[in-house]
Amino acid sequence: MGITRRLGNDDHDMEIAARMLRDGEVVAFPTETVYGLGADASNPAGIERIYEAKGRPRHNPLIVHVSDLDMARRMAEFNQNAELVAARFWPGPLTVLLPKKADAGLAPAVTAGLANVAIRFPSSQVAQRLIQAVRFPVAAPSANLSGKISTTRFAQVVRQLDSRIAGIIQDDACDHGLESTILSLIGAPTILRQGSVPQESLEELLGPMGEASEALVISAPGQLRSHYAPDAAVWIEIDQPTANMIWVGFGPRCDGCHLTLSASGDLEEAARSLYAIMVEADVLAKAGDVIGFASVPMYGLGRAINDRLRRAAAPRST
Repeated sequence: MGITRRLGNDDHDMEIAARMLRDGEVVAFPTETVYGLGADASNPAGIERIYEAKGRPRHNPLIVHVSDLDMARRMAEFNQNAELVAARFWPGPLTVLLPKKADAGLAPAVTAGLANVAIRFPSSQVAQRLIQAVRFPVAAPSANLSGKISTTRFAQVVRQLDSRIAGIIQDDACDHGLESTILSLIGAPTILRQGSVPQESLEELLGPMGEASEALVISAPGQLRSHYAPDAAVWIEIDQPTANMIWVGFGPRCDGCHLTLSASGDLEEAARSLYAIMVEADVLAKAGDVIGFASVPMYGLGRAINDRLRRAAAPRST
């Protein structure tokens, strides 16, 4: 690919980034969740470069990021539930799966040829300004190599994607630290991926809802079984460490842990720090070591944390 350009977040650099995207290049940019790897969602060349840079399977669709609700409505058929959740949770870390409009103008590979599209309206000002400068939705998965740890810091993006993409916008403002929740509104509301909007918050608005079982056929982003993984093997629900283990604690009773997601047991802190702690643990791990994570409660943001840990610990394809 060549040299990856470092960009700031001022108006001049934002226009440079937008021009790169309009020209079919790929630029990493921060959102309120994690760094995204963006391309103009109408440009087939740019979408192909996302898949190439990440090494992402072509059957795994992308999330389309918009800068306002009208832009989203031009992409998808909004139903009553979609209007309700958009009014409550947008802009913010919620992705909604809806039927794609025939005249949406999206490159076919954005949705991996499927009839539905995953849409998010991020609250990040950097992300909004970039989309506005492009003047079209930006397709963006997380800015990492496929299956590897998601990035929440500029240096992490550089470590994984330097020389593979055209540019990176430098602004460490990924406050949530976990990807968006993905909610399918095709039929009964169903959570396809736990994320930064807790299930309980969605159920307050829409009533009890199901969580999709492990997908045999990918219908939306974030459904790969093995994902978000460091190089070292990951073990989960470890409350007593073993030899050759980098132990990551949670809560006040993890004496002797090497690292902790949150010493006080704060789920928001744990979510913000999860990927950075994975990177740090991977650096500490020597050949033959494993990374063990203490149990995290299964409510609120704990559902999303456990989802990421479970996927990081899943068997990996070779």
